[in-house]
Amino acid sequence: MAIEQVSVTELPDDFTDDEQRVVLDVREDDEWEQGHIRGALHIPLNDVPARLDEIDLDVELLVVCRSSGRSMRILQYLEHVGYEGKCIRGGMVAWEGNGKPVEVGAAE
Repeated sequence: MAIEQVSVTELPDDFTDDEQRVVLDVREDDEWEQGHIRGALHIPLNDVPARLDEIDLDVELLVVCRSSGRSMRILQYLEHVGYEGKCIRGGMVAWEGNGKPVEVGAAE
């Protein structure tokens, strides 16, 4: 089954108060600190299986990385364990390329 992708132009700039969707950022800590989507949840790719309980899998799941490669890998894993999600096409490269705002710095 093909993994659905969503364009950054179809998404809001900020997910802080969005209770219908979760943006999961699977990049490494240094990438996150350089700029991330407001309101995103940060769990590095290799940590996702051990931290699945931190992700609200009852709402729409959108996954982002730098350019989509890692997003597709984690979405294949999630599909394998029974969850669905969508890939933010082009990742943070596309997000920033479209002039979307980013938050800089470590997570709270």
